[in-house]
Amino acid sequence: MEIGIDSFIATGAYNGRLSSEENMTAMEALLSKIAFADQAGLHVFGLGEHHRKEFLDESPAVILAAAAARTQHIRLTSAVTVLSAADPVRVFQEYATLDIISKGRAEIVAGRGSFIDAFPLFGFNTQDYDALFEEKVKLLLEIRDHETVTWKGKFRAELIQQAIYPRPVQDQLPVWIGVGGTPQSFIRAGKLGLPLMVAVIGGETHRFRPLIDLYYEAGEKAGHPREKLKVGLHSLGFVADTTSKAKNLYFPGYQEMMGKIGKERGWSTPTREMFEAQAEPAGAYVIGNPEEVAEKILRHSEALGGISRFTFQMDNPGLSKDDIFRAIELIGTKVIPLVNQS
Repeated sequence: MEIGIDSFIATGAYNGRLSSEENMTAMEALLSKIAFADQAGLHVFGLGEHHRKEFLDESPAVILAAAAARTQHIRLTSAVTVLSAADPVRVFQEYATLDIISKGRAEIVAGRGSFIDAFPLFGFNTQDYDALFEEKVKLLLEIRDHETVTWKGKFRAELIQQAIYPRPVQDQLPVWIGVGGTPQSFIRAGKLGLPLMVAVIGGETHRFRPLIDLYYEAGEKAGHPREKLKVGLHSLGFVADTTSKAKNLYFPGYQEMMGKIGKERGWSTPTREMFEAQAEPAGAYVIGNPEEVAEKILRHSEALGGISRFTFQMDNPGLSKDDIFRAIELIGTKVIPLVNQS
């Protein structure tokens, strides 16, 4: 199993705008974190995409290119690219370029996006939320699989015998589909024969098993071999030397961050009791000491029918650099060996 980290580059700017100096500091901290994750033996690092003051991930391909120059082995991916509000031609060009810079380590996780901030920004109607993604993911795959493309759709000017460059180092640039809890999204990924990255940010992870079964069924009906269909899991998580330390370090920043997002979406402010429930064995959060974290990853994998990748979402304004680097060290030296030996 591959194990890594996803980041949204949370800045902590929930009540105001950060200065240029603070933005530079946050970006350097992120690049240092990715370089350390590479040294620690983590398999993958992903960057999200948002268009709001709380995050610095508006241009993930640019940031990942900077990370590529500082790393040797770790795979570099979006998490997710909001494809519905992007031009698939430019997305392919950016990640093919990243693949060249990284010597074949680039990937794309394409999704519709859990925030809608990109849609008005780039002139798209949220009423076309699903139709945009459906069309654009098919164009992205057409570009990936063919150097010269003829294509016509509803939301973009047609392409007539258009050669698209550069081409990536990898024979086929990996494209995953990022999903939440919509059945149609699981079915679509299966029909396309693409790997699935499931974001579970609350509730009980095992409840996603029926949706993953839909993914496998759709893929097999479309004629895709089972070995081509694989599942990854993205969850809030953090590792420390003891479980009590992990929870106590993670909770304050978690409450601040989720409280802000929850206010916008009509959610209640998370309490310590709610947090503890999610950190229980059946809950979605993967927080604890290395042994407990490894055990929970394996338990989630079994509940979902087997996963090939797990990524921690550990962005948290309450965590220090030392806290995060220690967590990365523990993932590399203890969690990964424990998971793989099982």
